[in-house]
Amino acid sequence: MPLLWTDTLSDSDLDDLAHLLLAIIASPASIGFLADTDFATARSYWQSLDLRHKKLAIVRDDSGHIVATVQLNLATAGNSRHRGEIAKLMVHPRCQGQGLATTLLNAAVTSARAAGLSLLVLDTLSDSPAARLYAHLGWQAAGSIPNYASMPNGELAATTYYYLDIA
Repeated sequence: MPLLWTDTLSDSDLDDLAHLLLAIIASPASIGFLADTDFATARSYWQSLDLRHKKLAIVRDDSGHIVATVQLNLATAGNSRHRGEIAKLMVHPRCQGQGLATTLLNAAVTSARAAGLSLLVLDTLSDSPAARLYAHLGWQAAGSIPNYASMPNGELAATTYYYLDIA
């Protein structure tokens, strides 16, 4: 499944990304949304992305639907232009275990280097499969905050912050 960086989203893309977000919420994963998130809210999130300051990579399945994505958020403040943030790394549950998360993350690192960045940060649910993936790929844990994020059901969970020096 090929990876594509995009700076525009069609109506079909917005629908696919909304469905992907809802599938991740239902999995359940802490991705910034609660279980009662509806399709319109999920679609609105993607529609409101400022793609001038965010790079968006997508992966489509054989039928052309988006099944995975990652964002590289570029810092805009003068003292932070050397760093970026990885956000919304999502792989549809039916496509997990195929290496797509690693592919997306590696592509984001490559894109960050090409943009002249030297540091990446991200946060994820502590003790999760995502946390294990980041550690496996060389990301360093900076620390955890208990009860930081809500799971889709509203239960509070710890979040760990990671960084990767890409200079």
